[in-house]
Formats: sequence, C-alpha cells, structure tokens
Amino acid sequence: MVFYNKVKWVLGILMVFILIIATNLIDRNNFSRVKDSVVAIYKDRLIAKDLIFKMSNSVQEKELAVVASDSVFFSNRNKKVSQDIQDFVKLFEQTNLTLQEKKIFSDYKNNLEILKSSETNFIQSKFADKTPLINHISSVKLNLNDLSKIQLDEGKRQMFLSEKAIDSVELFTKIEIYILIFLAILIQVIVIYKPKEN
Repeated sequence: MVFYNKVKWVLGILMVFILIIATNLIDRNNFSRVKDSVVAIYKDRLIAKDLIFKMSNSVQEKELAVVASDSVFFSNRNKKVSQDIQDFVKLFEQTNLTLQEKKIFSDYKNNLEILKSSETNFIQSKFADKTPLINHISSVKLNLNDLSKIQLDEGKRQMFLSEKAIDSVELFTKIEIYILIFLAILIQVIVIYKPKEN
C-alpha cells in the first residue's frame, strides 16, 4: 500500500506540474503577441505617422512657395526642403510596410521625382506656369493622405490583435484556476481514498 500511495502523490503532483507548464507556455505566447503588437504600433505606425506629418509639412511649404511664386524660396530653401523629404523617405522605408503601403509609397516616390522635374521647369519658365507643378504637388499630397489613413487602419488592427491576446490570457487564467481547483479536489480524493483490504 505504501507504494500505491507514493504513486498517487507523484501522479497528483505531476498533473499540477504539467498544467502549470502548459498554461505558462500559452501565457508566454500571448504576452509575446501583445509585446509585438505594442512595438509595431509604436515603431511602424506612430513613427511612420510622424514622418508622414513632416513630409506633408515640407510639401506644403513647397506649395505655398509655388502659389506665391517665391523665387527666393526656390533659389535658397527648396534644396534643403527636398533633402529633408528624401531623409524622411529613407526613414519611412525602414518601417514595416504592408502591401498596400508599399504600392502607395512607390507611387509617392515616383510622384516626388516628377515633382522635382516640374520644379525645374517652373524655375526655367521664370515662375510663369504654376499649373503642372500644383497638379504634381496635389498628387504627392494625395499619396501622403493615403499613407496616413493606412497608419490609422494598421494601428487599429494591431490594437485588435493585442486585445485578442489579452482576452486569451484572461480566458486561460480562468480555465487554469478551474482546473487547479478540480485537480486539488481530485488529489484530495486520491489521497483520502483507501481501497478495501482483502
């Protein structure tokens, strides 16, 4: 009988041990998903949103100079603003882009190149023909607007994934508590139960 009691105790402790390991692994996986989601929201969405904002400000500065036919801007400041935009583009490329984002961002870069040649034509025309340049600026602004919308949508998606992982953790915690209660009762029954001796 002593051996039988030892086996009961070992099985009871082993069941609790396996349950704790299993729930720990599940919880670790869910917390990892939450962490990845939070990092993605910051790195790939908030930083990207900030870069889009800065690019929009730079493009708006160009637009105001075109509308005002500001020759001083184009002879002095335009080169610096264009370089700033290129720096922001390089930083934006380092974020994790969705397929839709890649397509719009590619269009944006193409429109920036067209804008650059339009600026050259505008300067050569002695600031006379604004229409093509304004149209190209509008295309660039539209790309930036589309990229901005994607940041919000992706941010919401990441938040949904975080909430789903947290809900999962809460559910497994409740299940773990119920199973531990059940196992505690089961272990008590096994330990207290004494088979009839012949």
